Amino acid sequence: MGPLGWIHAILNWVLTWLHLMQQRQVGWKSLIRKTGELEREQQPLLKKLKLIVLFNPLVEWIDTTHAMRLYMHRKNIRAGEQEGTLASHEQIKSFIDFYNINMDDFEPSDPEKYQTFEDFFVRKHKPGTRPIAEEENPEKAVVVADSRVVTYDTVAESKKLWIKGTDFSITNLVMDTKLGARFSGAAVASFRLSPQDYHRYHSPVSGTIKEFRSLPGDYYQVDPVALRSDINILTSNARDYVLIDSPEFGEVLFVAIGATDVGTVCIHDKWQTPGEKINKGDELGVFQFGGSSILVAFQHGRIRFDDDLLDCSKRCIQVSVEVGMSLGEATHTQRNEGREKGSSYADVVKGG
Repeated sequence: MGPLGWIHAILNWVLTWLHLMQQRQVGWKSLIRKTGELEREQQPLLKKLKLIVLFNPLVEWIDTTHAMRLYMHRKNIRAGEQEGTLASHEQIKSFIDFYNINMDDFEPSDPEKYQTFEDFFVRKHKPGTRPIAEEENPEKAVVVADSRVVTYDTVAESKKLWIKGTDFSITNLVMDTKLGARFSGAAVASFRLSPQDYHRYHSPVSGTIKEFRSLPGDYYQVDPVALRSDINILTSNARDYVLIDSPEFGEVLFVAIGATDVGTVCIHDKWQTPGEKINKGDELGVFQFGGSSILVAFQHGRIRFDDDLLDCSKRCIQVSVEVGMSLGEATHTQRNEGREKGSSYADVVKGG
């Protein structure tokens, strides 16, 4: 490439980023599964700059003092208290406009019906807006939240490409060596919710609740910039988990992880009781006040994630998904032997 070619390439890059900044599309690259379009996540520019400043080697080293953690924890508690006040109602309309939220998907759809921002934040879907993929087929696992997802066949692969925390493992995530050992070589799906997303979450499979546990912790960001740093985000943040015993998938671990501005990580009381029957798509719990994350782990060899999800994840591209979409299929049954390869990244992306 000659000098003029290089100048042209640099100008294209600058103009592209100016356009993205104008549209506030400065987050991590995502594929919108519904449309096949690639986009960068909409995010306030100041938040993006703060992430870059906070999650770099120098600040990561400084943070070993835990001073930043304590500051963020106290800040999040104060923010959570403010979101529950009547005065917070004034934030709702500007928040909807900033993120272009389609209120037709929610009930109530009128922003004035929410007394506080906290009420709006945990809004419910309107019935029928999030159909469950193959609802009567227990061998089909489904997406658990409106979110951006990456999927990996092993924890080792996820650590190599996405979750860079030095201490990340299933054992450290659940703080239980025996349970962690049962998920050796586990396949994992990592769902990340942004503040503008619907913040209720749902079961990926049908089965029986086997175990529940709540673990206290910090409130770090779960943005890809943070997850791909050396800070142990997922094993440090406050989290709840349930273990679901599924005839089709074996034991399935569902971990709801708090993050910046999250005041509550709450799995509903009903699902905290071992022996309760749950169906895929049932609402498991709710987050409050901000971004958050969910990790679902399947025992080795028990799921085949959809090909488009796996293909994008290997390229470190998130897939923007909705509750109830297909996640993958159980692999231990004869039904899945010889299954044809599904849509790949190239098939799904427009113009691919």
